[in-house]
Amino acid sequence: MTADLRHLRAFLAIAAEGNVTRAAAQLHVTQPALSRTLRQLEQHLGVRLVDRSTHHLRLTAAGETYRQRAEAAVAAVDATLDPAQAGSWPLRLGHAWSALGVHTTALLRRWGRAHPDVPLELLRIDDDRAAGVLRGRSDVAILRDPPPDTLTTLRIAHLLTEHRFAVVPTDSPLAARPELSLADLAAEPVAMNPITGSTTRGLWPAGAGPARVVDVGNTDDWLITIAAGRAVGVSTEATVAVYPNPDVAYVPLMDAPPVTVVLAWPEPVTHPSVPPLVELALEVVGD
Repeated sequence: MTADLRHLRAFLAIAAEGNVTRAAAQLHVTQPALSRTLRQLEQHLGVRLVDRSTHHLRLTAAGETYRQRAEAAVAAVDATLDPAQAGSWPLRLGHAWSALGVHTTALLRRWGRAHPDVPLELLRIDDDRAAGVLRGRSDVAILRDPPPDTLTTLRIAHLLTEHRFAVVPTDSPLAARPELSLADLAAEPVAMNPITGSTTRGLWPAGAGPARVVDVGNTDDWLITIAAGRAVGVSTEATVAVYPNPDVAYVPLMDAPPVTVVLAWPEPVTHPSVPPLVELALEVVGD
């Protein structure tokens, strides 16, 4: 038996739903047929992808790893078959928030002048710490303090480091201070994005973290939460440049470590223009 795209879509549906019945309904097939397709894929690969010992299915360790490869493969096929992209091959640059900060516009403009036949698509991907690059949703990604798994599975180019800022409502007493410390923020609720944010409780010393954390799903919600006076936040100078807002104040945070910003991409590359983009990004931030 030779596995094909149908087997990958079946496996990804099961992984996403955690339940064969729901996955079968999503794919408009019967449950026995979907179970059979999953078994065929596992037999073809020679590994168990799904742990069926509980009612709620869980991926095995091999299944978790294979899920990333399957997502990348399906995303590549979908992009290749997209009629809207038939006449061009855009280079997809993923980021979770704030792109390259103050350097973003220069990068996009200089790329457009140097490579007019290769559209550069800037994609904000809110639900993936790796900005889609591990799952085939982007060809190269801007990452901040990259997750450990990217260091072993992706090529990395260091771009710069960014200073952190406290982000507070403009009517907060903290907004009038010339600088702040982590201790100054600990008494306030702190808004954090648990998926893509670079701020966690681990930023504070043990036992000195914020009493309450307000979880948000993306940068827009994070900023609105702070502007509304419901929390304070921590971000980097890139956010200061990309998200000016009259209802929030950005105050230098003096005792928080800087954030490392890198470009990350798979090897082999998924787009032939990845190397020139990496070269240009290094030039832009160097200038």
